Amino acid sequence: MADVKNVKKVVLAYSGGLDTSVIIPWLKENYGCEVIACTVNLGQPEDFDAIHKKALASGASVAETLDVRKEFIEDYAYKVLQADGRYEGKYLLGTSFARPLIGKCLVDMAKKYGADAICHGATGKGNDQVRFELTIKALAPHMKIIAPWRIWDMKSREDEMKYAEAHGVPIDKYDEKQTDEEKAAQKYPYSMDWNMWHLSHEGDDLENPANAPHKDMYLVTCDPEDAPDKDELVTIEFEKGVPTAVNGKKMDGVELVNTLNAIGARNGIGIDDLVENRLVGMKSRGVYENPCGSILFYAHTELERLCLDRATFHFKEVAAVKYSELVYDGMWFAPLREALQAFADKTSETVTGKVTLRLYKGNIMSHGAESPYSLYNEEFVTFGEDDVYNQADAEGFINLFGLPLTIRALMKEKNAK
Repeated sequence: MADVKNVKKVVLAYSGGLDTSVIIPWLKENYGCEVIACTVNLGQPEDFDAIHKKALASGASVAETLDVRKEFIEDYAYKVLQADGRYEGKYLLGTSFARPLIGKCLVDMAKKYGADAICHGATGKGNDQVRFELTIKALAPHMKIIAPWRIWDMKSREDEMKYAEAHGVPIDKYDEKQTDEEKAAQKYPYSMDWNMWHLSHEGDDLENPANAPHKDMYLVTCDPEDAPDKDELVTIEFEKGVPTAVNGKKMDGVELVNTLNAIGARNGIGIDDLVENRLVGMKSRGVYENPCGSILFYAHTELERLCLDRATFHFKEVAAVKYSELVYDGMWFAPLREALQAFADKTSETVTGKVTLRLYKGNIMSHGAESPYSLYNEEFVTFGEDDVYNQADAEGFINLFGLPLTIRALMKEKNAK
């Protein structure tokens, strides 16, 4: 347990759920400190007024909600997009790059209120504890960190419920005024992380990789079987690797992501089921809903194919693997991630243009791309007659390119005699 004597004021990453609500009286009881609840709005479908009231009712002296949706998309999601960041080739890192922004908000709140420590509700088995704490270490190296799940005696939800009842923490009841969707979300058996970029599902029957995800679990997109029997075309415009318009309409990051989420969701786009390698050494299974991200990554890659030369495109594929690993591991503020981001910024200078995609029952297909910086030259690649490419030049190129193979074959021939 952190030094009790020196902790007088703590900023808590507060979601409004049972875990973080119980943490408030637990901090006050064990540290005798003031608790400041910090809720970060990343576009998750929450009643932030209700969360604010619950934090105060649970014992927080101050409760604030920070709306950072625009920063989340334009300074984090789009940066990952420019760098082609997919962890293990599949996961679009929606939780991974959300955590450093939340951590930054916690540090800002701690500095604003003169707090001695920052507390988070991440468990000791997951990646989020690393992401939060590395961010705090990078931005406020002297700040104390409290992680209750690693030190308290509570081992289950039942233990937390008992503690909540004993300490006057409001326990959510099903309100008749709630929508069916809100009730379904509350009764959900899965551990979820929800923001405007994605929704992740873990736990319950998903802990067995042999169990297929079932269609009634999806809260953002729809099962591809239930999508319309007609395709839909969507056109995305990019400037320097950053999406700027959908179907001809210019949009900021928040509107663009919400628009593409709606388009993708109705076509069953963005379901990713994967077993991933956690930083802490174990494998975990998750199902992700990411309609907007899936569309943007597909379109962005198509435009890069058009605008980047072979060597740059291939090296960017290699760099993206390391970049994704750094983001997944919570190293957002590390020098190497920042250096690779500079590389992504540089290689994005010509990734400007328009991509049209065809969406149909969970599938994304190319439907044409154009760019003023296109390196595709029809005069050179045509199968018809041309005046710019001398096919006889290929013989000398092949002779030189294959020279190492020729020399090796001659050596083997000589030694075989």
